[in-house]
Amino acid sequence: MAESHNFGVTSTASSSSTTSGDGCIKEQDLLLPIANVGRIMKQILPPNAKISKEAKETMQECVSEFIGFVTGEACDKCHKEKRKTVNGEDICWALGTLGFDDYAQPLRRSISGSRLWFVKGIDLGWWGQQL
Repeated sequence: MAESHNFGVTSTASSSSTTSGDGCIKEQDLLLPIANVGRIMKQILPPNAKISKEAKETMQECVSEFIGFVTGEACDKCHKEKRKTVNGEDICWALGTLGFDDYAQPLRRSISGSRLWFVKGIDLGWWGQQL
């Protein structure tokens, strides 16, 4: 399981710098931008649907926590293997280990397609089918 990592998070949101005067990372700097979260939420809803600020903020905290949870598991794996770089396969492994197999397989296909596009210029689209 993922270790608990203490990043020295503070809740001050008044300054735009990454760290406060005492060197701690602010909570706001660890969250996905709320505009991006809202944009993703709107993609799945009907065009006339409204999303409250509270709903966006709640989702922002949830997805940021999820990303941290999965990344922490992948980071622990890399640490045990004495590696410093977390790669896409580590994230897929962490998703599977944490019980999110339904997300790991599409991500693996996406990573594979990205490699083919980058190396050979072949676009496989999101689901791994050549376009």
